[in-house]
Amino acid sequence: HVAQAGAELVEVGIPFSDPVADGPVIQESSHYALSHGYLIDDYLGMVRNIRKRSRVGLVFMTYLNPVIQYGFQELDRNGSESGLEGVLISDLVPREYERFGRIRSKGEEPAGLPLFRQLKTVFLVAPNSDEERVASACRTATGYIYLISRTGVTGGKTDLGEGLEARLRQIRRHTALPVAVGFGIRSAADVEQVWKHAEGAIVGSAIVKFIGDHLHDSDLDRKVYSYVREHLIP
Repeated sequence: HVAQAGAELVEVGIPFSDPVADGPVIQESSHYALSHGYLIDDYLGMVRNIRKRSRVGLVFMTYLNPVIQYGFQELDRNGSESGLEGVLISDLVPREYERFGRIRSKGEEPAGLPLFRQLKTVFLVAPNSDEERVASACRTATGYIYLISRTGVTGGKTDLGEGLEARLRQIRRHTALPVAVGFGIRSAADVEQVWKHAEGAIVGSAIVKFIGDHLHDSDLDRKVYSYVREHLIP
């Protein structure tokens, strides 16, 4: 229903017990999912079900620990076979991604191969990332760049000012990949302002909070559709 409302790509949050980059809304949703025992294979099953009805872009957004436990190669293979297109690991920086690639083979494959060869990779760029960090994120990403609109955790208020446009110019000196802006994007006005400069606007906490507020409604799917259509799409 989010796709029907106009979203071209959906980031599927994979829960983790210590989601340090996320605010209280996403934290609560992660703990709720973990308390019900949901695992990565359950979300891959959900991806397969979505693929029976929609070709919307699907990217897992998670943390390093669950992926290490599951296995990089396993997620690359099983995710791709399920219809997943990419992965964003919030606490995995490009330098560590490359280091994991050098040690992953243990003699079985040539060192230095990328961890994900079928799934696209997404890396974060923060407002305080220096030039080297921006360049490494752009060099290592194969999907898109996730530009964090402000310091802090997800869900807080964001002032989309001149700094956003300057940061986008900096990123585009290093890559032609699409750039999506997230953290604190929670209204159609925010989305419209982001769209003036970037290819994508990412809305997370606002939708998760809406779902949490209506979790037991029998027509939740239609309400989510209406909420996204009426409040988030300019």
